[in-house]
Amino acid sequence: MTPREALFDADDRAQALPVCDHYSGVEARMRKSLELQGELGPVFDVTLDCEDGAPVGGEAEHAHLCAELVMSAANRFGRVGARVHPVDHPAFEADVDTLIRRAGSRLAYLMVPKPRGLADVSRACDEIDHFVRIHGHGHAIPVHVLVETHGALREVGAIAAHPRIESVSFGLMDFVSAHRGAIPATAMSAQGQFSHPLVVRAKLEIAAACHAYAKTPSHCVVTEFKDLRALNAAATRAAREFGYTRMWSIHPDQVRTIVDAFAPTAAETDLAIEIIRGAQAAHWAPTRHRDTLHDRASYRYFWQVLERAHRTGQPLPAEARQAWFDTPVA
Repeated sequence: MTPREALFDADDRAQALPVCDHYSGVEARMRKSLELQGELGPVFDVTLDCEDGAPVGGEAEHAHLCAELVMSAANRFGRVGARVHPVDHPAFEADVDTLIRRAGSRLAYLMVPKPRGLADVSRACDEIDHFVRIHGHGHAIPVHVLVETHGALREVGAIAAHPRIESVSFGLMDFVSAHRGAIPATAMSAQGQFSHPLVVRAKLEIAAACHAYAKTPSHCVVTEFKDLRALNAAATRAAREFGYTRMWSIHPDQVRTIVDAFAPTAAETDLAIEIIRGAQAAHWAPTRHRDTLHDRASYRYFWQVLERAHRTGQPLPAEARQAWFDTPVA
């Protein structure tokens, strides 16, 4: 029995997603994103963007291109998803139909932007499941949602509780815009987004809702994509203070910085290995480590540290990796 099986009930086991979600919508950049994923390994997801990436009038062609890339040899790890148009957009149904018909067997997830509340999320999930059934893929495609409207934030608990939702992201830019100028532009900056009360409230409500229902909270973008110091500070705060376990990237240079910020330190990983080894030897009964008592509650925490180290490609001792994880991160 692995620590994950020993320490968590089935209902409490959140899907362990990569800590970085990289968005790209232009063909050349989408291809480069897949190349980068091939180089770094599945420590980040690639989301091919049918919403902002598709030229007006070229939505159908762009969806076909995204499906082609999902099915290509460049998708080495099966960690490529796609963002479709909002559920009330004329291109939504065609996006979903094309992507599932042509690439449903390899899609890691579909991201649904701009739901106005639970009703839109339920409608999107029903449409996605409908096309899965008629195209005969035989497995549910995970659904991610982007909370960026007042209604979605108001119902974020119910959205996170929806059984088809795997991850909930925060859409900073549209959320600020939805306040009609009442929130200043500084709240969209790398620093300001962590200080404006309305933005902070939204971030915390999304993170709390996700953790309540074992879903993955995904943090918003940092648009100053060349300022890696600001990005590192924002990603570190998102992970260490705001409870996020995943974050968006909008430029290839951001990926490594986000992955590193969300990774545990070597000292944290070493401590977690020692505690989990002792717990396993004690058959998960309480133990003492360096004059500190530990039980199943702290074991769960330290196991999650090890899962995060594994997802971010951190080096683990060979025996621990072989005993606790199916395969090493490439």
